[in-house]
Order: sequence, then C-alpha cells, then structure tokens
Amino acid sequence: MKKDELPKVIVITGPTATGKTRLGILLAKKYGGEIISADSMQVYKGMDIGTATPDTQEMDGVPHHLISTVEPTESYSAARFVKEASEIVDNIIKRGKIPFIVGGTGLYIDSLLYSRSFMGSNPQLRKEFSERYDREGAQAMFDLLSKCDPESAGRLHINDKKRIVRALEVYYSTGKTISAHNLESKMRKPVYDALWIGLNYKNRKELYERINKRADNMIANGLVDEVKALLASGVSRNSTAMQAIGYKEIVAYVDGEMSLDEAVETIKQQSRRYAKRQISWLKGKRGINWIIWENGPEYQKACHCSTKFVEDYGIL
Repeated sequence: MKKDELPKVIVITGPTATGKTRLGILLAKKYGGEIISADSMQVYKGMDIGTATPDTQEMDGVPHHLISTVEPTESYSAARFVKEASEIVDNIIKRGKIPFIVGGTGLYIDSLLYSRSFMGSNPQLRKEFSERYDREGAQAMFDLLSKCDPESAGRLHINDKKRIVRALEVYYSTGKTISAHNLESKMRKPVYDALWIGLNYKNRKELYERINKRADNMIANGLVDEVKALLASGVSRNSTAMQAIGYKEIVAYVDGEMSLDEAVETIKQQSRRYAKRQISWLKGKRGINWIIWENGPEYQKACHCSTKFVEDYGIL
C-alpha cells in the first residue's frame, strides 16, 4: 500500500515536560479527534501524580485511551500496547475521527506505526540458561552463544549475563537470532501515514529547569502518599510499575534507603537523563515538524503552527 493510501494519524511527541499533553488536548478538541496515550506509565491505575496523568478537567471533554486502564500489579509491554492501540486507532478512523498519538515512549510509537513484531518470552528456558550460566560459568555460555548467534556474541561482554541468557532464550525458542528479529522489525513498512509534531526547548537549561520544577510539584501534590498507597494495596516493589522514574526513588525513601531530599534530587537527575535519551531518539527521525519553545510554552502560537502542519499534510 502506498503511503498516501495509508490511514492518517497525528503524533505529538518530545522529551518529558515539554507540554505534549496540553497541546494534544487543544488540537484534538479543535479537530474533533481522540487521544491515544503513548506513555508507558500513564497506562497504570493509581499512578496519576508521578506520571502527570491528565485529570478529567484537563482532558476538557476529549476522549482519551490507554490512560489508567491497567492494574499496577500487571506487567504492561510494548507488544500489548501495539495490539490494544492499533485496535483503538482503527476504530477511531472508522468513526471518521482523527487519532492523536501523544507521548514520549519512543518504542511504543515506533512499534505502533510500523506494527512491529515482538520476540516472545520463554520463562522456563530463560531460567534454565540462567542456572547453566551460574553453574557452568560465563565462558561456557558465551561460547554457546558464539556458535548459534555470533553477531550477538560479537557485541556483548562475556560477563553480560542478562543479555547472553536472553539471546540464547530467543534463539532456542524461535530458531532465529535476536539480530535477525531486529532486522526484520527495521525492514517492516509503516501501517499508518503519520504527521509528526515535536516539542522541545531551544535552551536545554530551560527544559531541565522545567523538569526540576515538575518533580518538586509532584512531591507537593502528594507523590509520597501515592506511592505509600500503592505499596499498601499490595503492589510489589519489584513490579514494572514501580520501576518508573519517581516511584522507585520514593520507594527507596519509604524504605529508609535515602532521605526525601536525596530521593527528589535523584528523580530530577533520572528525569533529565530520560529527556536526553528521548532527544537522541528524536534526532534519528526525519520529517518532524518542530515547535521550539523559547520562553516557555506558548500554546496559542503552537496551535496556529500545528494547524498549518495539519492542513499542509492534508489529514483533514
């Protein structure tokens, strides 16, 4: 199928704390669209403060999907996101509406747009290889990997147990190497014709200041109590949900492993590092229509620019 024949969607993305949620709501309201969250942590229930999940008032009547839909005791994955999000996007398009994919989880967005396939997991086989690694030693397992997947062996350190075990698990489960799976994913053609709108700050220092302020606001708005409530409800400290930035640091504070000031500073540091990774991912994307904030978000100007992007793209 040619690109101009593919279903059209709008992607609003950028590093954390750049105003994606607000702009997405404004544009979706303007065009009668619906929002699919592409945030790997907003999908969890009861994690509103630490993930900056919009409340009903902020949503302003715009339908939102994949927000607060999964119990924090569950492990959500990119594969599950693609399955659920693609069904939602297709349904929105069938109803004559515009899907707005809003968020900063790059793996989720890329996987949805290209309908990426995922390597399955085999916990039993993984356990067996992990035990063999401990029993027979790193060299023996590295040699085994070198025979069945020399490409992976060439880029992994002999002591990287986790990745060596995973590579062996994939090969012995599927008959294909991780490298082959990744190559197949890269060669997949898009299933949607996406208009990309990216948000960022001209001055990196200003972005970091906004990230730091957001962390302080989360504490002021009750993040500590939110984490305590999750733990009290039975959510494991080792769950996927509790690995989110902001949550694992507060868990450490609750457990007496660091002071609140140390936890907050770590949240800020990890959030800045995450923003850098998001920016690196975006640099590899072509055709993004950038809106660059110079003195903080100016949403009316952003809406005006975005309207031109949408009209020029012919998505209406």
